[in-house]
Amino acid sequence: MSEINVSEQNVQLSEHISLKNAQMAEVLAKIVNDKITWVAERKAVQPVETFKPLLTASDRDFYAALDNGQTAFILECKKASPSKGLIRQQFDLDYIASVYNQYASAISVLTDEKYFQGNFDFLPRVRAQVTQPVLCKDFMIDTYQVYLARHYGADAILLMLSVLNDEQYRELANVAHELGMGILTEVSNEEELERAVALQARVIGINNRNLRDLSTDLNRTKQLAPKLPQGTIVISESGIYTHQQVRDLSRFANGFLIGSSLMSQENLELAVRKVVLGENKVCGLTHADDAVKAYQAGAVFGGLIFVQQSKRCVDIETARLTMSGAPLQYVGVFQNHSIETIADTVTELGLFAVQLHGDEDQAYIDALKAALPESVEIWKAYGVTDHMPVLLNQVDRHLLDAKVGNQSGGTGTVFDWSLIEAPERIMLAGGLNPDNVQQAAKLGCLGLDLNSGVESEPGKKDIAKLRQAFSEIRNY
Repeated sequence: MSEINVSEQNVQLSEHISLKNAQMAEVLAKIVNDKITWVAERKAVQPVETFKPLLTASDRDFYAALDNGQTAFILECKKASPSKGLIRQQFDLDYIASVYNQYASAISVLTDEKYFQGNFDFLPRVRAQVTQPVLCKDFMIDTYQVYLARHYGADAILLMLSVLNDEQYRELANVAHELGMGILTEVSNEEELERAVALQARVIGINNRNLRDLSTDLNRTKQLAPKLPQGTIVISESGIYTHQQVRDLSRFANGFLIGSSLMSQENLELAVRKVVLGENKVCGLTHADDAVKAYQAGAVFGGLIFVQQSKRCVDIETARLTMSGAPLQYVGVFQNHSIETIADTVTELGLFAVQLHGDEDQAYIDALKAALPESVEIWKAYGVTDHMPVLLNQVDRHLLDAKVGNQSGGTGTVFDWSLIEAPERIMLAGGLNPDNVQQAAKLGCLGLDLNSGVESEPGKKDIAKLRQAFSEIRNY
């Protein structure tokens, strides 16, 4: 009897999945049908004859922008989507463009109105503020849309093989190339990938999202990318949220298209640098200008040391002045301090996290957790010799540093990185400098903690060393 029930459940589940897939296929078909209507209506109010004769070729090379020897990032301006609804309430294009201009290889702008709350008017607004090529992202089905995209300043377009047959693709692609525009050809399965290759697409975007059920699977990039001919520029799209994912997929893809995961974050600057560079910290800050240097180089966190015997020790007032220099997320470093002292310092300065560098045990951490605001993270530092320490609980980040004699941290020494287990939970410190950060970044840790290796003297950060270090971190 139970076997029959299991069989019936499997049939019901299969029917449910088939129905869901059919419903999503219907959604895609509905979007395309609505786009046909939109194109007809737009042609009536803005005939192609009124602007086509005035079009000039794009002067921003989409293909060159994505093929400069560095991992490329197409960062997207997206207000809403069918799967997530409204993503960014405060959709300030000026702010978005000012952030993307610092990090993007190209910038994608959603222009579909009904499903993404986009607009063609967004294209010139973004393009006027950036130097990168601007990609018009829409459901392209008619050459009219290609001309319209160029009219509004687009330097590239998206063509989806889930929407177009080969003849339609060639027709739209020919118009785009006549206008000097690049093409991002999107595929989501092996059949579409084979078509893209046959169509000689130069840039192929592998969509990790299943357009039938909206699920994401980053393994799709890993499975499909190796099947592409050498020389193809591969862009991984959808489902990318972390720097670790970027690092992992960069072995298979030349670049990434990232939208929703960035647009959902209020602090866009912070969100972008986390994805592109990782969640790195510059510790031992003692002056406001050093905080500025760390922030400009690409750091997310700034470390303030409250340990008396440290050469970089600061008092409350010096810490406050240092913090005024740049909007880093500040981490206070303590060693065997009283819980009351730490809690008071956190309250007074509004610290993002406390980092414990002493003999604090589990009971201490449990008590500290109860004494701190829920939003304040606890980081625990461990001195590493020839084996991995036992990691404590109630800790948001574990920081590994070299232990030399009785001293943990501040030694400028590197420990044996092969000892690291579960790097996704680890902040890595100890002897990091511009010469070894690239190798350190490959380990897949949450972030790197830089200090003496980017100084000209204890407590004074060197802008040249900082820039070189973060340039090496970005080189993947």
